[in-house]
Amino acid sequence: MGKRRPFSAYARTAAIAAVATAIAACCGAAAEGVAVTCTNPFSGASWQIAIDYDLKTVDSNPANIDETEISWRDAKDGWRYTLDRKSGALTIVLASSTGGNFLHDQCRLPD
Repeated sequence: MGKRRPFSAYARTAAIAAVATAIAACCGAAAEGVAVTCTNPFSGASWQIAIDYDLKTVDSNPANIDETEISWRDAKDGWRYTLDRKSGALTIVLASSTGGNFLHDQCRLPD
């Protein structure tokens, strides 16, 4: 019998990724989500948040989602967010020992 050639790490990684993609595509393992772009109106800085309506999460944080708003608390920094689903207004509450702050940003929700 011939000598077996080792399966390279790159080929093994590619094969695992291909199998995982095929399983997700065939079995619906991928969650339904949407990327939403938000902008700070004063600085012009923008970023994206990922809303998953099926899992009821925003950026992997548990969220309360109803017809009018989406609210969640970021586990990393403790900030609280409320997104108005009609206007796209995003209110961020930063709690602190000195009373905290409110930030008001704007998000562009898909139609």
